[in-house]
Amino acid sequence: MRHTDCDFCGWATVANVKCSDGRTILPDAFKHQDGIKVPLVWGHQHDDPEKTLGHAYLENRDGSMYAYGYFNNTPSGKLAKQLVDNGDLDALSIWANSLTQDSKRCVSHGEIRELSLVLAGANPKAKIETVIRHGIEYEEEAYILGGNIELMHSSLNHDPQDNLDLVNEDGEELQHEDAKKEENPAGNDKTVQEVVDSMTEEQKTVMYALIGAAISGDSDDEDLSDDEEMQHADGGRTVQEVVDSMTEEQKTVMYALIGAAIEENDIEHSEGGNDMKKNAFNAADTQEVNIISHEMQSDILEYAKSNHLTFQRAMEEYCAQDELAHDVFSGEDMGSLLPDYELIDPKAPPILYPDDSWVDSVINGVHKSPIARIRTRKADARQAELKALGYKKGTYKKEMGKINLLGRTHDAQTIYIKDKLNRDDILDITDFDVVAYNYAVMRHTLNQEIAQAIMFGDGRDVSDPDKIKEDHIRPIWKDDELYCMHFDVDFSAMGTELTGSNNGANFGKNYIMAEAIIAKALYAREQYKGSGNLTFYCTPHTLNVMLLARDLNGRRIYSSKADLVAALDVKGIQTIEQIDNLVRTDAKGNQHKLLGIFVNLQDYTLGCVKGGQITKFEQFDIDFNQLKMLLETRLSGALVEWYSAIALEEAVEAEDDET
Repeated sequence: MRHTDCDFCGWATVANVKCSDGRTILPDAFKHQDGIKVPLVWGHQHDDPEKTLGHAYLENRDGSMYAYGYFNNTPSGKLAKQLVDNGDLDALSIWANSLTQDSKRCVSHGEIRELSLVLAGANPKAKIETVIRHGIEYEEEAYILGGNIELMHSSLNHDPQDNLDLVNEDGEELQHEDAKKEENPAGNDKTVQEVVDSMTEEQKTVMYALIGAAISGDSDDEDLSDDEEMQHADGGRTVQEVVDSMTEEQKTVMYALIGAAIEENDIEHSEGGNDMKKNAFNAADTQEVNIISHEMQSDILEYAKSNHLTFQRAMEEYCAQDELAHDVFSGEDMGSLLPDYELIDPKAPPILYPDDSWVDSVINGVHKSPIARIRTRKADARQAELKALGYKKGTYKKEMGKINLLGRTHDAQTIYIKDKLNRDDILDITDFDVVAYNYAVMRHTLNQEIAQAIMFGDGRDVSDPDKIKEDHIRPIWKDDELYCMHFDVDFSAMGTELTGSNNGANFGKNYIMAEAIIAKALYAREQYKGSGNLTFYCTPHTLNVMLLARDLNGRRIYSSKADLVAALDVKGIQTIEQIDNLVRTDAKGNQHKLLGIFVNLQDYTLGCVKGGQITKFEQFDIDFNQLKMLLETRLSGALVEWYSAIALEEAVEAEDDET
């Protein structure tokens, strides 16, 4: 789109330039707005319609944004145009929001909402490059100023059909032969006179009639679309039909002449006493007011939904927190020496949980059954002598050994989490949606409790009424030896095996511990009957001990976690902080400290109704003005394959009683 009839053009913002507000606009940050039309405003003032000076079209040029500005035929628009024409103002500034920026305040994306004419811009290269003067006296004299076209008229009583003369930069008249080399408002090689000469007599008549109407002021309030007003004097085609028959070049020149005529007429009226009642550029009226338009409301609603914010808070963040007013006088009040503290992250505060990276792997890793009450049944042929026998004639034929049929059942148990919020708090907390935030905390806590119950139990005493019962959701670590095999790791024995009695002089403690754990895990795999593809769940300390194992020369035995995974013959290693210091007491009263668990969670079945869907309940208590919230599910779970888990433990030595 060509903008040959604009009042000025220049750079709205230039990429890769560090601005006075600390931001840097990256190339193509606003590329998606190429060709759009935005308001032209004075100093980013959005609370006063008089501060709207006109409009501008944006163009993406070499990664930056170029602008073509058009001033309105209003008092403030004409005053701004005069200031720009005189060179008093030449700085531009964009106002944008919905910004995407990194920690270094480099803006990679945003939405330009308006372009402002300012005293000084934050981007030093955001300047007006070219001023196009469309003024015209009625003699249609035109001259070129520094490559910019200026059309002027000198006499209101001159015959409008006189030929157009041109003057050069020094004011010397040019003959029509030389004028052919000058530019016209359409931006090509033809002169204004040549374009006018290319019109038909009918088109010239209409053009001069419109110029005359503009000078007399009749066109200000008349509706030229009306058929009676548009009818030509000779009874032929309407004015609109004649204008439509013109070429774009002819229209451009005609509109330039009409615009200049209107401007001249308005200037004379002003001299006659019709002064502006208010200066659009009065700095004392400058305020920072956050407002939104109807077209922005849908964006704010979507922003509020995606970030779980109230509409009021979303509007504040949308208009204030995430905006770019690239004017050195915009932003923080200069009179505020101690500004208020601002949150680095205005969203809901993050929560510091215990190590929970393993929770999702457990919840997603177990096999889920739509049946809440689980029954498992297997036949044990290990104790029976299942052998074929040789027969001796005349002797009794013996029966083979009997197979033991083993089975167990698991009933479901309801697991829930309940909380409440005072309505006063819900209304007072406007930074984020506290109800949605609280539900997220409850859901995370519920998932973590279920994952702990599956792996090693909820940690509550058997007599605790809130305990998740271990015959409903059986912890892998505490399950029967038929399902989870328990092995003690003897670190002392491994040290003796490696180096004899003087192991400290040859190997470090970490190497001995790592070799002891790996050796015990591999030997235990000889009895393993699960589906394979195991994951090793251990404490972060246990993992670090093995990774820090070194040889006599100080070189690490396992240079990475991947090397350790290969040595253990597992698919992965997952750390669980909550395993630390867990102790189990066996049937003989001996205590064992848990080091880690090898298991494929597909061998663990979690029985639930409708896939374990968690149900949310919400009720408002009128008496206490509280919102009560509940999340609950009903589950059962256990290992369903024999010898499908391996628990590595360290024997806890009993302390001698004090005498």
